[in-house]
Amino acid sequence: MTIGIGGAGGKLAMLLDPEATVVNVSETELRKVGATSPILAVVHSARGQLRGSRKSPQIGRDAFQSIKRELLHLIRGNVVVSSTGGGTGKGITASLLDILTAEDDVPTGDRTQFCLVLPYAKLEPAEFVDNTVQFLREPLSLAIDSGNTGNIYLFSNQLKFESRLPESAYNQMIVDSLTVFNAVPAKGEQLQLLEGHIDYEDFALFTAKPYFNHYTYFDFDPEVPFDKQLAKNLNPYLLPPDNPIEALFLLELPSGADIAPFYDILEYFAKTNVTPVHGVVENPARKAPFITVSLLYSRKPTELVEDFNRVSQAHTQAKVRKSLEQHVVLPKLEVNLEREAKRAAAQSGAGEGDILAILRRLGKL
Repeated sequence: MTIGIGGAGGKLAMLLDPEATVVNVSETELRKVGATSPILAVVHSARGQLRGSRKSPQIGRDAFQSIKRELLHLIRGNVVVSSTGGGTGKGITASLLDILTAEDDVPTGDRTQFCLVLPYAKLEPAEFVDNTVQFLREPLSLAIDSGNTGNIYLFSNQLKFESRLPESAYNQMIVDSLTVFNAVPAKGEQLQLLEGHIDYEDFALFTAKPYFNHYTYFDFDPEVPFDKQLAKNLNPYLLPPDNPIEALFLLELPSGADIAPFYDILEYFAKTNVTPVHGVVENPARKAPFITVSLLYSRKPTELVEDFNRVSQAHTQAKVRKSLEQHVVLPKLEVNLEREAKRAAAQSGAGEGDILAILRRLGKL
């Protein structure tokens, strides 16, 4: 089962699984995605139910309380799709991660995978960037450390903005890539096995591990070193991986192809001290070898939060500069108090000396 949270998460979840459950604080957004299983998280404001969380994670956190029990039951052993920058997605997902972090131990079969969409810091609103920095530093890091989640996939909007793609087209690209990765166990079971073994149970155990997952796939050239091909073909929708702790790959070979390249791939992983889950199958539909590979790493790259922080600070500084530029400067008035006092005395008929004496006592002259 797939559970989509918030606007971005709901759209992606519905593309990935037409039977997905979609959660939102906005009735309008729920109607837009047309989910067969919508869940409305109640906001303590009639306007909130129509307008959504308006980029405020606190609204999402507050609304989570109304669906807490139901949602915790639904996510067990399933996939959550959300964003880190918005209010509903970040607020509700962070609340889920907080609860998972506090649990003593989540059984392998109950661990939840999280597909998270991060904003492109250079071009998206400052609120999205600030929300993401907080999300990465606190609920996500703590949940990873607890070991109570399944794989976490960090998708990025960078390619969408740099290539100027429509949101719907980019979402479909992400879903298509996930579909290729999720097809690994079916291929492992249905195609003729030449080496190793990957079935649904193996795949489920791998994706239940509490690490970040960078998966990719490409036509494999036996004449080119695997490390060079991997570096060239990292998944453009995901953040680049750190050094892998664990790995999985499925190599598909055309009928009658030489199996020798499989050993070259194993040697690459041996050099990185990783023993991958692997399988080699014969796929008559392939004209050239094709590989799907997944790298699990334990921590997000340090540069990630630093990059978001730099952009966040730049946004703040820009706001300050803009505010200063718009500040109205009042003209400076030069006033001679003695002259003005004499003029006031003449108008009121009071003694000039009396007014000057008062001003001197007050320290004005």
